[in-house]
Amino acid sequence: MPLLLLLLFVVVPIVEIYVIVQVGEAIGVLPTIALLVADAVLGTWLFRREGRRAWQALQQAIGERRVPTKEVTDGALVVIGGALMLAPGFVTDAVGLLCVLPPSRAVLRRILSGWIGRRLLGSSPPGRRRPRRPGDGDDGDVVEGEIVDE
Repeated sequence: MPLLLLLLFVVVPIVEIYVIVQVGEAIGVLPTIALLVADAVLGTWLFRREGRRAWQALQQAIGERRVPTKEVTDGALVVIGGALMLAPGFVTDAVGLLCVLPPSRAVLRRILSGWIGRRLLGSSPPGRRRPRRPGDGDDGDVVEGEIVDE
């Protein structure tokens, strides 16, 4: 976790500043600032549009009385993507755009679901359980007994 925080609060801003400076040198200061503002406006618009769609999909899933796993994941990705697109910088905007746009969001949702599944179920893929072997888990707590029918 400390490595992740270092990455988020030190490395990402340094990369963002570097990219902004490079873009500024290539196209000029005012066009770079205009591009950053346009990114923020586009990000706000996309965030609102996709957030509304995700919210409607969540309400529909709840109305149909089904577990809204896809919808909740989509909503979380849209919120993360929107936050990234509102932060100044081209790199975070690109990552945020991947989180907000539906085709790339579907890919990220699959990756995220697989990662969470592996974290929760161990090394087995979701939907497949590893057979138990002697020595796994609580094998030392076996109680001998017999079944009596009444």
